[in-house]
Order: sequence, then structure tokens, then C-alpha cells
Amino acid sequence: MAGLSRTKSAWMIAALVLIWGLSWPIYKVALMDTPPVLFAGMRCFLGGIFMLMLALPRWHALRWRQCWRVYVISGVFNAVLFFALQTIGLQYLPSGLFSVIVYLQPVLVGLLAWMWLGEPMTVLKLIGLVLGFLGVACISAESLSGHLSVAGILFALGSAISWALGAVYVKKVGDRVDGLWLVAVQFTWGGLATTLYGLLTERWSDIQFAHGQYWFGLAYGALLGVSAAWLLYFRLVQAGDASKVASFTFLVPLLSVVTGTLALHEPITVNLLVGIVLIVASIYLVNRRTRPKHRTPVAGLEGSSKV
Repeated sequence: MAGLSRTKSAWMIAALVLIWGLSWPIYKVALMDTPPVLFAGMRCFLGGIFMLMLALPRWHALRWRQCWRVYVISGVFNAVLFFALQTIGLQYLPSGLFSVIVYLQPVLVGLLAWMWLGEPMTVLKLIGLVLGFLGVACISAESLSGHLSVAGILFALGSAISWALGAVYVKKVGDRVDGLWLVAVQFTWGGLATTLYGLLTERWSDIQFAHGQYWFGLAYGALLGVSAAWLLYFRLVQAGDASKVASFTFLVPLLSVVTGTLALHEPITVNLLVGIVLIVASIYLVNRRTRPKHRTPVAGLEGSSKV
């Protein structure tokens, strides 16, 4: 990736996948002790405040007059919509399955980056994106049987769409803003807006402050799930093709399914397994490098141009 060595990119991707993969079952447990929107808003807001403290020594890089629109638009997609929709939706579906649907996002990013950013759309990448769609369709098929929630799937899809729009937007305008300030500002105001909405629609008294699993989920979300992970993600997106970076996040559902199964005893269905296989295949195809074709010299003509 441009601006990052292969080794550094690999470590950043591994850290991102680990943080986000573990977040789904952790949030699922924390949601037993808190209303969803308030939980989403609080972890975003606290994560933003933490990043603000880190960014303050670089006050000159804020450039508020020139960049405030970027902070607002990015915050709407990456903070308000993404976190609120995913947190509400986690109440309706197992964490592993919900995360797989949300990770339709790389497929959407591939299409948006092609149409909006002019990133190349090769045949292999197109096939990979189609496989991604088929994988999501496969794991969503069981909702028709009544075992899964249609509302949960819709929340997950809405979360994927908002995340995809936010990622491509950041890639398009990323050279205008400082990455640290982008994470800090968008999640501070986005988290505050989400928390205020939660106070209007939910009850603060429903939060079980005495339970350690709530505080663990909140701290994990603020410090790692928001601050560290999104800073890594935006840095990777700004340094490389948005579609290729996004495709690596397909690995997150794999880790989420494993942790959700082991920790929460959630079932692994045949449709889920098939969907994961298709998603893994799509990652490979989207990121596979095509080698330039070399013309095989025709016998008797090789070197005929030499004098």
C-alpha cells in the first residue's frame, strides 16, 4: 500500500481484524446491561474524547474552517448511523451472523470506489464481489424460516451501507484532513449526538452500572473498538485502494463467529459455513494480483528485429 510497507500494513490489518473480531461478542454481552443506543453513543463519545486528548498537541492540524464539513459528513456515516444501527441490530441476531451481514460493506466499497473514486474493476475483482454478495445472501437465507429476525438483517444492512459510504468518502477527502483529528472530532460529536438521541428514546436508569461486563464492554469499545481500530482503518484506507483495504475486513466475521461460538454458545449453521467459504474466496479474488501477459516469441522470428 502506498505510504506503508508491506510488513507494517500486515501488522495493522492483523490488529484491526483482532480488535473488531473480538468486539462483536464483547458488545453482545455488554448489551445485557444497557440500552443499545446509549451504549453506542457512550462508547463513541468516550472514544472521541480520548482521541481529542491525544490530538490536542497537534492543534494546528485541526484546520476547522477548511475541514468542518468533512468532520460532519464522516461522523454521520461512520459514527451516528453505523454505530447506532449495529448496536440496535445486535439485539435481534447472534453476534457472528450479524457481523457477517455487516461485512457486506467491502462489497459495497468495491462498487462505490469503482464508480466514485475510479479504482479499477477487473474481472477477478467483479467475480469476488459477486461471491461476496452470494455469501451474504447465503447466511441471510435462514431469516425466511422464522428462526432469524428480518429486522436484525435490515439493521445490519443499514450499518453496512453507512460504513461503506463513510469509508469511500474518507478515501476521497482523506488528503484534506489529519487522520487523528478526523477520528477524534467525528466520534466526539457523533457519539454525543447518538447519546442525546438515546436519552430521548431510552432510559438512563436501565444501565446496570454495578455490572463489570458493562464497564468492560464500554472501555473496550471506547479505547480499542473506536479509537485504535478506526485510526488504523482510516490510515489503511488513505494509504491504499479502498476496495482492497475493505476486503481484508471480511476476515473479521471469521474471528467473530469463532469467539461467539466459544463464548456465547451460538450455533454454526450450514448456511453460515457456506457463506463464510464464499466470503473468503471473494477476499482472495479481490486482492489477487494479475500478472501482465507476455507474448510468447514465435519460432524463427525471435530476434528478427535486430540489425
